[in-house]
Amino acid sequence: MPEHHSSACPPAELEARLRLHRLPEVGLRRFQTLIEAFGSASSALSAPATAWRTLGIPAAACEARRSPEVRDGASAAMAWLERPGQHLLMWDQPGYPPLLGEIDDAPPLLFVAGNPALLERPQLAIVGSRRATPPALDNAAMFSRYLAKAGFTITSGLAVGVDGAAHRAALEAGGSTIGVLGTGLEKLYPQRHQSLAQAMIERGSAVVSEFPLDAGPLPANFPRRNRIISGLSLGVLVVEASLASGSLISARLAAEQGREVYALPGSIHHPGAKGCHQLIRDGALLVESVEQILDSLRGWQNLPPAPVDKPAHPLLALLHAQPQTSEGLARSSGQPMAQVLASLTELELEGRVSNEAGRWFARSG
Repeated sequence: MPEHHSSACPPAELEARLRLHRLPEVGLRRFQTLIEAFGSASSALSAPATAWRTLGIPAAACEARRSPEVRDGASAAMAWLERPGQHLLMWDQPGYPPLLGEIDDAPPLLFVAGNPALLERPQLAIVGSRRATPPALDNAAMFSRYLAKAGFTITSGLAVGVDGAAHRAALEAGGSTIGVLGTGLEKLYPQRHQSLAQAMIERGSAVVSEFPLDAGPLPANFPRRNRIISGLSLGVLVVEASLASGSLISARLAAEQGREVYALPGSIHHPGAKGCHQLIRDGALLVESVEQILDSLRGWQNLPPAPVDKPAHPLLALLHAQPQTSEGLARSSGQPMAQVLASLTELELEGRVSNEAGRWFARSG
């Protein structure tokens, strides 16, 4: 198993990050603020309360850092990470999925059971109603099967209905699939998907969550996890959704994140089609076949190996002109996104580019 996924930090710093992560009202921005202000999570935890107040960190977070619940939770997570196939990805460490790193409010920590490398591969999200009709479940399975065979990892939320059908079909096709939870990995919800999650982990797929391992199913967590489903993916396919469906949240977030949004049309008499029809009116691509999705993402399949040892890298020339997002580079270079991301990773490792707030900058020297 790749070591760096769980242990790029020294153990004391890793435990300190796990404690910061459990504090109330500490999301990515405050997490980053604390680490940047004090140099490390360990130093942040031992800093005086006045210093936290100066940074605008809420009193509740400051008081909770000494609590036994926070300490014990971090120790339990350290023990969890000792077991095989259980990993922690951090927003500022190697192995963090690059597309997810580009979104606003990317999760600072991501717990992964299964194969963490999968999160860096091309993914398509398939989402839809929990109370899906039999034809919708068939469609979810069909699209999932074909897209998995075309080389995409199928990402969804492990909910009942469309999500479960998409995960199962990807596995049955011999493909890979990622389940993003709205609970901690040790509190899997819904319970009836326990065996599906286990099968995914055992067959080289993955189940992930930004929430502490013991976090329960709070209603507010499910819309939050939708930004991760869309953030990991190149596009989101909505199979069936009423106007009140959480799938519409995923689709709207996907559009805001610059991802493709696809929707399957349905009968004008069926309430479960109204959400998809609304998305199509809002600019989602109406799809009737897998080919339409593959066409819109052409260039992801059969990728040529990224060019090596080219002194004047074409992406560098574009970045010297102006800083750009990965999507902007893909557009202006005409290269497929996978190739752009592979090249950027190499250039970053060579110290020739850096990423700040989702934009890439060429580094001189």
